[in-house]
Amino acid sequence: MRTAVVAVVMVMLCTSMAHSDVRPQRDFNLQRFVGRWFRVGLAYDSASFVPYRDKLRASLGVVTAQANGNVNLTMWDAMPAGCRSKMYYYEKTNIPGQFTYFSTRHNMVKDITVVETNYSEYALVLKHKVFHREYTQVALYGRTQRLRVEVIQKFKAFALSQGFPREAILTLPSAAIFRGKNCKIQRK
Repeated sequence: MRTAVVAVVMVMLCTSMAHSDVRPQRDFNLQRFVGRWFRVGLAYDSASFVPYRDKLRASLGVVTAQANGNVNLTMWDAMPAGCRSKMYYYEKTNIPGQFTYFSTRHNMVKDITVVETNYSEYALVLKHKVFHREYTQVALYGRTQRLRVEVIQKFKAFALSQGFPREAILTLPSAAIFRGKNCKIQRK
């Protein structure tokens, strides 16, 4: 029993240390970050996610800034019958480039950090809840669905540095995104 408790504490400590050194983009500029982004890469190693990995395609998101510094993100995922739309409401923190949001799916507050972006081509984003490894994701966003090899390699290296196994790091194939009457909006 004591060995199990020590092991759990060590895993929690290592997970928190992996994320504690992650800082947001230096001099993050929200106004330059707004606009259309495609999610073209994802690192996620939850066991419940494994059956869906081969079905994922690039998705489209639109980031809009609110006057108070908060952010709305609307994501569209291509589905066989059209598209599905989800809305996320990110609240600003005291640190530019870091946000929080309440996940209704997991019933908890999660942290969002824009780790790196050049605003015109790509962004690396870390989503996590401290001490809950199963809620950690790294996403690669692009202004287009195709990014340079160097950007893909940077994404994979960052995901590996956060403890993701290689098989949990995905680059997503392009997809047609629909914005028609078949879209269903869900708050996430």
